[in-house]
Amino acid sequence: MKRAWLLHGTGGSDTDYYWYADTQKYLQSKGYQVWWPKLPNTEKPRLQETIEYLESDDLNYVFDEQTIIIGHSSACPLILSMLQSFKIPVAQVILVAGFYRPIDDEGFSELMLQKNYNWPAIKQAAKEIILINSDNDPWGCNDVQAKDVALKLGAALVIATGQGHMGSGSFKQPYREFPLLKRLIV
Repeated sequence: MKRAWLLHGTGGSDTDYYWYADTQKYLQSKGYQVWWPKLPNTEKPRLQETIEYLESDDLNYVFDEQTIIIGHSSACPLILSMLQSFKIPVAQVILVAGFYRPIDDEGFSELMLQKNYNWPAIKQAAKEIILINSDNDPWGCNDVQAKDVALKLGAALVIATGQGHMGSGSFKQPYREFPLLKRLIV
């Protein structure tokens, strides 16, 4: 069975979160079982707490070689952290508007970052990794920041020119649909 995880960023939810609802419908139309959980402490997420939540027996969510994982913003460093421990490689990981170093956000981003990542383990944990970042992200989650990570992972970096954070209430970017993302999904 094809499965997809949709993991939201800071301030996100499991309902009506920017392009997620449209992406969920698209994935379901392609035969995917979609898992879109509301992550804990959404206004000030912490890496270890979020990993423990996702790995809890209560959720009992399965992943395998057909699973794809899509994350936005603070979910991107979360996904990298989780991939380090995967024993089975997933089909695809798409990281949208992610940050991989602290950004200017009063220290919030640092709560979701590890000091060091096991890049070889992450690279082996997914058959394909794609980073999508804009050249004008208002939070600093831009293509320049993503370039180093793409190089370390041998991943594709798609630069979404002029697309901001690809979903932001603060910057009035409703981003209800994401055609580029749909074209990249396996």
